[in-house]
Amino acid sequence: MSESIPVAERLSAVKPSATVAVAQRARELKAQGIDVLSFSVGEPDFDTPKYIREAAKKAIDSGATRYTAARGVPELREAICEVSAKRRVGVSYKPAECVVSVGAKHTLFNLALALYDEGDEVLIPAPYWVSYPEQVRLAGANPVIVQTSEADGFNMTPDALRAAITPKTKALILCSPSNPTGAAYSGEELRALADVAAEHNFWIIVDEIYGQLVYGDFEQKSIAEVAPELKDRIIIVDGVSKTFAMTGWRIGWMLGPEYVTKACEKIQSQATTNPSSVAQQAAVAALRGPWEPMEEMRQAFEARRGIIVDGLNAIDGISCGMPAGAFYAFANVKALIGRRGGGKTLETDIDFAGYLLEEARCAVVPGTAFGAPGYVRISYAASNEMIREGLNRMSEAVGKLE
Repeated sequence: MSESIPVAERLSAVKPSATVAVAQRARELKAQGIDVLSFSVGEPDFDTPKYIREAAKKAIDSGATRYTAARGVPELREAICEVSAKRRVGVSYKPAECVVSVGAKHTLFNLALALYDEGDEVLIPAPYWVSYPEQVRLAGANPVIVQTSEADGFNMTPDALRAAITPKTKALILCSPSNPTGAAYSGEELRALADVAAEHNFWIIVDEIYGQLVYGDFEQKSIAEVAPELKDRIIIVDGVSKTFAMTGWRIGWMLGPEYVTKACEKIQSQATTNPSSVAQQAAVAALRGPWEPMEEMRQAFEARRGIIVDGLNAIDGISCGMPAGAFYAFANVKALIGRRGGGKTLETDIDFAGYLLEEARCAVVPGTAFGAPGYVRISYAASNEMIREGLNRMSEAVGKLE
């Protein structure tokens, strides 16, 4: 047998997704006939609303099954710009300033290749979504992790941002509401960060995929709204996955300066070409259709948020703040580290997550995956019954720790 040919060296800097790893282990247990409750994947448990599915069927029947423009069909880009103008008051975009990609993750990957050079630094507040630093590394740049604290609601402070900026800073990635914490920046907090950013010259990439999933009296704002003078270096990333329960349809987009959209279109034309033609038509229907199904889903998530946060705080050794948005509870389990369970000492949050999977048959994601050891992320994109059963199992398992 001939000697194996090595893969590209750049992959040595990239870690596999921890969320995918947890989900895979849960699937393995399920394949063995074991009842596992998965709270690990960030995916709404609702079906895509019927009117969107019907639009996709109609698109197939009418022949919308061919290549489209690499950056997406004009009708979808127009709808994105229209909806954005309603959501982000005072900020407007033209279809030429929009590129539709195969999900928001693909949009972020295009931006990494289009904007970052070797040696550039990209600021990423922790806890962070697992793909942010890995995409930066794939582009040859260096992720600079900016620590936040639970006391500050996991939001980066202006002082922390200022301290992290160097002459090599090329971009800042913000996610609000956040995956994994559900934390979100108020308009005042965004304005304070914008004031710091205005003193320097770097991109501000804002991931707003959860922007329409906020709860209570929290008012969602975009940094593009509160700092319109910085629009020429703000890039908005969004999509239909979370709001419309369309994760598998893979439609995301960017809004930003036209020369950046052209660069991303160039990259996309040599990679995936266009997103699915049928999914694009479904996304048009989603954006221009009735809002009632989405509001029902949002209200369900809000009710679940209360159930899971209250339930977690009732477990001795676990504490959890109330997230402003998204559908994740980010629970502090530091008090349980060092205790024994399953025949071994739980030395890390990774060990604790493993213990919950094996002992409680509940899949959660360790905070280490998000740059926040001592925590676990628990998705409440699950039924009330499943959440309550999961809380009971977790409470029982924690009660067995020595």
